[in-house]
Amino acid sequence: MSGKALKRIAAALERISPKPAKAPDFSAADAFVWQVDPDHLEPVAKVNRIALDLLVGVDRARDTLLVNTLQFARGLPANNALLWGARGMGKSSLVKAIHAAVLEQGLALKIVEVQREDLPSIGRLLALLRDADDRFLLFCDDLSFSHDDEHYKSLKAVLDGGVIGRPENVVFYATSNRRHLMPRDMIENERGSAINPSEAVEEKVSLSDRFGLWLGFHACSQDEYLEMIQGYCAAYGVAIDAETLRAEAIEWAATRGSRSGRVAWQYFTDLAGRTGVSL
Repeated sequence: MSGKALKRIAAALERISPKPAKAPDFSAADAFVWQVDPDHLEPVAKVNRIALDLLVGVDRARDTLLVNTLQFARGLPANNALLWGARGMGKSSLVKAIHAAVLEQGLALKIVEVQREDLPSIGRLLALLRDADDRFLLFCDDLSFSHDDEHYKSLKAVLDGGVIGRPENVVFYATSNRRHLMPRDMIENERGSAINPSEAVEEKVSLSDRFGLWLGFHACSQDEYLEMIQGYCAAYGVAIDAETLRAEAIEWAATRGSRSGRVAWQYFTDLAGRTGVSL
């Protein structure tokens, strides 16, 4: 092969390969979103979150996650965390609220959101963060994997780190509706059709075992649901008769067929709008 042909091949490979990301300015913000094509960390000036004390019914998860995050922010050992369970019960809200609570204590901690579909690029992100002076909380919301999904292999770079090891200045938090990050019926189907059922899905299921903390979130009771709304009313100064609030909130949940923190916030948003209160 001629030298010109080799140069053309090299140029083509260079064009299709992602360019190395520029060294980020981590002083620009306390929160970032990881973007690819091209790789860069996009600073977030204002994070969409609510105060930690407005999250009702998740006391154990709140306390455990706060202690773990404070340890990490102080340079002490800390675990990766998987927040799993019922939808709309404040899993992602808790992660963002915990980050704000750590900042309020005067500790430096950056949060970096990573989309599930961008997990294959996680190695490049870790390379950017490894030599930084800051400490980073990587956050992936609504993490789950399907039957033929290979993205979970990329996640091992964060959870285990391979030969190089996970950067000591990085911890990973994920939320999921699934405890084992894949549908239960898929687990049973693969076990039932495999030659060796015990090994059929072990690699995928064992991924959740690599999280040091498992924090479960379960559907709230009616009292907890009403307590959430009352807390929002007190925090934002919305005045409403107690009986009216109870009747409206229960009817609101009934029309949606469920009670959750998300439903409570949706009702409160409607109530605040009707009473002329800005959020």
